[in-house]
Amino acid sequence: MNQPSLRDKIGQMLLIGFRGYEISDADAISHDLRERNIGGVVLFDQEMADKTLPGRNVKSPEQLKTLCASLHARATTSLLISIDQEGGRVNRLKAAYGFPETLSHEELGAMNDLAKTFAHAEGIAKTLATAGINLNLAPVVDLDVNPDNPIIKGKKRSFSSDAEKVAVHAIEFSRAHHKHGVLTCAKHFPGHGSAQGDTHLGLVDVTKHWTDKELVPFKRMIDADVCDTIMSAHVFNANLDAERPATLSRAVLVGILRKQLGFKGVILSDDMEMKAISGHYGLEPAIQYAIEAGIDMLCFGNNMNFTVDIGEKASNIICRLVESGKISEARIDESYQRVMTLKKKLSSK
Repeated sequence: MNQPSLRDKIGQMLLIGFRGYEISDADAISHDLRERNIGGVVLFDQEMADKTLPGRNVKSPEQLKTLCASLHARATTSLLISIDQEGGRVNRLKAAYGFPETLSHEELGAMNDLAKTFAHAEGIAKTLATAGINLNLAPVVDLDVNPDNPIIKGKKRSFSSDAEKVAVHAIEFSRAHHKHGVLTCAKHFPGHGSAQGDTHLGLVDVTKHWTDKELVPFKRMIDADVCDTIMSAHVFNANLDAERPATLSRAVLVGILRKQLGFKGVILSDDMEMKAISGHYGLEPAIQYAIEAGIDMLCFGNNMNFTVDIGEKASNIICRLVESGKISEARIDESYQRVMTLKKKLSSK
């Protein structure tokens, strides 16, 4: 876009989930793409908010490819279509739908063969690229340091407890995706592996358990220039920020990730509807704090709770924040430029 409006720039800061195996021009997501210029969408296979529905966005390889083509066709700006295809338990493209079987990060780490990790990740990347998906919300670079962690260890999502081992496998995972034109997202910054709880369900305090070795995989990926995006964690650590969780913390996202580790790419929030955020902050304050903290793209999976017009609501909130002077237009420009720089990678891969 040669002369994007403020609304266009704000739209690029949104990653939105929606319902449907297919979309029509009348659907809210189509309006978000055409009228609000949203930067990306996130796909799920299972419907979480309404268990009476048969599914969400994924039914078969053919159906998924058609859906992605419809999304790309309706977008006014190059569109990020994202999915959590880590492998193992966190696997939206399941064999039951006709997709290849996958291994978890934990299984790959146990084999500890970088060539096998690359080959397996390449298989995932090929599946995504064929479907029209261009952003995998993986690899997980959290450390396997807490055996009672329900969301990382409990779902076998970590390569290892050793930071250097996690780093080298994550780098191979990302390089395999890049070979096939798929972007990746290292998660969850500054580290979710030491947590005792699940941020989907509420506030998780890692103050007593987190160590700075959890930063190592992120630093290694940044230095290897394979880090397209980094996803924030909703964890709270009083030693890093005494008031707010990482997603809403400028001390964590700017002070550590930008200044200390030197990351210049897109910072993506974990789902803003997770209870660690939505259970403690209203929608408008959460959006304001996240942008002030340094988040470039706000993720609304729209699956824990479903709001058909969440894209419109979020866009209007950010616009009001700018108009009221709470958020500067220069701050919006920063994120817009990072997102557009990220999207240029797609045309070069």
